[in-house]
Amino acid sequence: MTTKKKITYTFMAAMVPALLFAFSTGPDARHTAAPGDDPLGCATAGCHTGAVKGGPINAGGGAVTASFSSGTSYTPGQPVTITVNVTDPVNRLHGFQMTARLGQTDADLSIQQAGRFSFTPDSGVFVLCDSNVPRTPDGDCPAGFPVEFIEHSSPRTGTWTFTWTPPATNQGPVHFYVAGNAVNGDGRNGPQDHVYTASYVLQPPAASCGLSIPMITDVRRIEGWGDGTSFSSGSWLEIKGSNLAQNTRLWLDSDFKGNDAPTDLDGTSASVNGQAGFIEYISPTQINLQAPSDSATGPVSVTVKNCAGTSNPVTGSNLRKVAAAPGILAPPPDVSPLFTVGGRQYGEATFGFRFLFVGNPNPDFPGLFQPAKPNDSIVLYAIGLGDTTPAMIPGVRATGQEVLNSQVAVNFGSTPATVTRVALYGTFAGLYYITVTVPNVPDGDYQINITVDGQPLQQQPFFLTVHQ
Repeated sequence: MTTKKKITYTFMAAMVPALLFAFSTGPDARHTAAPGDDPLGCATAGCHTGAVKGGPINAGGGAVTASFSSGTSYTPGQPVTITVNVTDPVNRLHGFQMTARLGQTDADLSIQQAGRFSFTPDSGVFVLCDSNVPRTPDGDCPAGFPVEFIEHSSPRTGTWTFTWTPPATNQGPVHFYVAGNAVNGDGRNGPQDHVYTASYVLQPPAASCGLSIPMITDVRRIEGWGDGTSFSSGSWLEIKGSNLAQNTRLWLDSDFKGNDAPTDLDGTSASVNGQAGFIEYISPTQINLQAPSDSATGPVSVTVKNCAGTSNPVTGSNLRKVAAAPGILAPPPDVSPLFTVGGRQYGEATFGFRFLFVGNPNPDFPGLFQPAKPNDSIVLYAIGLGDTTPAMIPGVRATGQEVLNSQVAVNFGSTPATVTRVALYGTFAGLYYITVTVPNVPDGDYQINITVDGQPLQQQPFFLTVHQ
């Protein structure tokens, strides 16, 4: 999945609105935030939530973490001891759910169990099958329900330790997803309950390279965010070609060093004007990266390095680095068909930071879209807007306190809207948000016209829907 798809789908999970009581003995299956699972972990109906649409997650000041006795790799068939720990500054009753998956795409990762969990009777955990049937320590899940979930059997403070046995043969990277909660024990669902998620990858033993020198065929600004061939420090690029990487995956929490993004994923790296880019996604035919900080402007060179060597540099007038290259999230049909209707491109805007999008209701996705009304507060998402205060360099996760230095103006057609805040989005690298109050305009679709320090966006027109 590419950066634009990841950020798009991050905001696209439709949550069940009903509030149910939480499970003290562990939730039903598929609350880990893995592909195919509830993307909010247990911050949703049936677990712990005080919000109608679910969430928030990772907002309580604590964390869920996992450590592996084998480090960041596994040896086929050799058991690995896993320890899960939940921390929280307030709540002392904790729980968790974890799953292990095989595959290179979200579709694969949603259904392919990796290895097998095992536990002892006194470990405070048990294994739940995808059918919500508990599995005995040595038993098997029912046919047709291969995915396992190991979770707490009762809430407690501290850690849980259990065993995972990898597949008997090399099956490629194994992805672990874990969700943890910290509750106050009052038996009710509300904002006092905190939910956290994390993900990890264990790599198989290193194999021979199997690639030739990478070849670059195209470099451009990432699709869905204005596209084009101009970019700036901190904005996002996609590189197309062949032999770019041995495998396909996104960066994960375990790839970061603190808040610093990786410059190498599984032996694949890329440079922009001789500076290391921050690698978010790799595949044999595409790399997505955040451009590093560099004062140079004009034509610049890009190279890719894999286990076989470094590509020839791509340099030309069609790829130009500029001081600022703003782009607003308006995904075309090949990224998300939900934002192109009747041939008209719509922007991806949300009502606050919620899973609710500005647009006409879509009968295939009930509850996911609604028109904006005058005076509603909505959020647009952007890249490449420029410097902030306090300053933030590319390749570092933002805190959300970094406010844009430039002035952004937003018009619905010719009617100005009030921009209340423009800042970097916390926990992301290089993603901005623009909070806008919808002006008092008649019902209709409005082309959104945006300027940054008086300069209009170099982006294809997109629209938002207003309806009283």
